[in-house]
Amino acid sequence: MSCLRLGSADKMTKKTKAFCCWSGGKESALALYKAQRSKMDIAYLVNMVSVDGKHSRSHGVSAALLKIQAQALGIPIVQRKTTWETYEEEFKKAVSELKTKGIDTGIFGDIDLQQHRDWVERVCKDVDIKPILPLWKEKRENLLKEFIDQKFKAIVVATDASSLGKEWLGRQVDNEFVKDINSLKKVDLCGEEGEYHSLVYNGPIFKGPIELIFDKKIFKDKHWFLELKFKNEH
Repeated sequence: MSCLRLGSADKMTKKTKAFCCWSGGKESALALYKAQRSKMDIAYLVNMVSVDGKHSRSHGVSAALLKIQAQALGIPIVQRKTTWETYEEEFKKAVSELKTKGIDTGIFGDIDLQQHRDWVERVCKDVDIKPILPLWKEKRENLLKEFIDQKFKAIVVATDASSLGKEWLGRQVDNEFVKDINSLKKVDLCGEEGEYHSLVYNGPIFKGPIELIFDKKIFKDKHWFLELKFKNEH
């Protein structure tokens, strides 16, 4: 099974009911935006979390905050607890359950890492889901420009300490940020190699903004993380 891109596949996907593989970051948000623009019904978000259920498995973002984000999007989120060793198995279980609710397509925000695409294709084939990668092989500059031009709002919430220091935490993903990242050597413009992760808190896919409060910066497992709270959290 090969991954489809939006555009040539639009006619095939107008009545599609899909889930979006969700990290809470800019690529997930832009992929969701593009899928919705092509008239796809994004019925669920799928997010894998730590065994204790407290954080996103990929980006370390608070699982509770991702639920608030989903509420602001108006899309239910399915969160499945997993270790890295059981990630694929649990992901398949979650998607298989969604299939019973009429889901036949998955939206993924990968750009050009072939090993990621290979994983997506293989896993989706195993559960008979059609994978679509709206951002695949797009130029990073163009993706960030579209993200910013469409009035998305995001901040940096995690960095690989070997690439970016804690001073990057909390930075807005805007034109100044793009200029600064672009000036660095060995740092992918979109953080595709894990150099940084973002959290989107407003934009055209949101019903309203999420009001965030910066809590503290934490160093763990060779990464810097920005702990956040939402305004009404106690």
